[in-house]
Amino acid sequence: MKNFAEIDYFTDLDLIASPHEYFNYLRSIGPVTPLPTHGVIAVTGWAEGTAVLSDAKTFSSVNTATGPIPPLPFAPEGDDITAQIEAHRSTMPYGAMLVAQDGDEHKKARRLLTGLLTPKRFRENEEYLTNLADRMIDGFIDKGGIDVISEYAHPYATLAIADLLGMPEEACAAALEGCGNLPGHIGKVEAEKTNPLETLAMHFYGYISERREAPRDDVMTILAQAKNADGSLPDIGEIVALAAVLFGAGQDTTVRLIAATLKTLGENPELQEKIKADTSLIPAFVEEVLRMDGPTKSFFRLATCPAKVGDMDVAPGTAIMVSPTAMNRDPRKFENPNEFQLDRSNVRDHLSFGYGAHGCLGAPLARAEARLTIEKLLARVNNIRINESIHGPAEARHYDYEPNYTQRALRSLNITFEKA
Repeated sequence: MKNFAEIDYFTDLDLIASPHEYFNYLRSIGPVTPLPTHGVIAVTGWAEGTAVLSDAKTFSSVNTATGPIPPLPFAPEGDDITAQIEAHRSTMPYGAMLVAQDGDEHKKARRLLTGLLTPKRFRENEEYLTNLADRMIDGFIDKGGIDVISEYAHPYATLAIADLLGMPEEACAAALEGCGNLPGHIGKVEAEKTNPLETLAMHFYGYISERREAPRDDVMTILAQAKNADGSLPDIGEIVALAAVLFGAGQDTTVRLIAATLKTLGENPELQEKIKADTSLIPAFVEEVLRMDGPTKSFFRLATCPAKVGDMDVAPGTAIMVSPTAMNRDPRKFENPNEFQLDRSNVRDHLSFGYGAHGCLGAPLARAEARLTIEKLLARVNNIRINESIHGPAEARHYDYEPNYTQRALRSLNITFEKA
């Protein structure tokens, strides 16, 4: 057994496939625990974590994507480092992205997006998703098996977010080249000193600028013509950056969620048959998968002033690692947290889509894609199983995950099935 007391969470590859034992160890020490490396404070408690996420003034999101790597480009000075953060934001990995913004800038960007991501728009997008799922299943149903990620989840999520943004399908492949690695990729520290989404943003510049000059009756025009609260038109660069972030983020979480749901069904034949017999259970099933096997292991906050995290005092400049994977299994919040329960009354309290001001705007899309995928597959195939020739037998199963300390991302998921 590993010595968890000395392990470096940010470099240890043994934690990639199964991080739960490590998070259980941290929780056994307390809901707020100092890590032995990088001066990081880890939060595994639900109440303590939501308190941090609710206080955006005390805890900046500037380091949310990569935490302490690379270290801060400045030495914290005084009891309020807010001005230092803003002065160095552009030099920090992903620091200018929507998920890393703070205060008024973040509120302004979120307000622009709410005009696009409306319930009406999500309903229209769901019609497209329903037809898309059938079209994609048509392409592989006779094969008897697929790699879920490369043959379904990734292209499905890509086309889904493209439709939501009003982006032509044929443009998706070129835009995908700009997405780069997931933040927190172990062994890719140098690459994260810049923002790979800057390349992706260039693919949107033409669409946005064209619709500013000649509006059309499409979704991209709504985004291009979105106005600030005072009625002014934002700089085109702001809109282009938002479109790029949505395009990238709208795929990552959904791909991992779809993979996790089908992995769970493939590993649990009785649960699969229960859901197949009563599809009204699918929404609860998706939520419990999110709680048990959510796509985000950790994200980060930076203390801007002297503060308390739980009962622990932290100094300005301290990196706080908030772990949804751990908090979603806090026994003080979730009864029998390591058991999969379809009838869990508080399952929507999971934190897999974040919490507070930075809660995921695309959560309805991810949920819809996962739900529709399961509905369509269970209606058209039987006996979804994990492909043992690739992943091994049940007693010796193995899965390959991206070497990443922020995301829990399967590289492949091979299943077999029978045509219904």
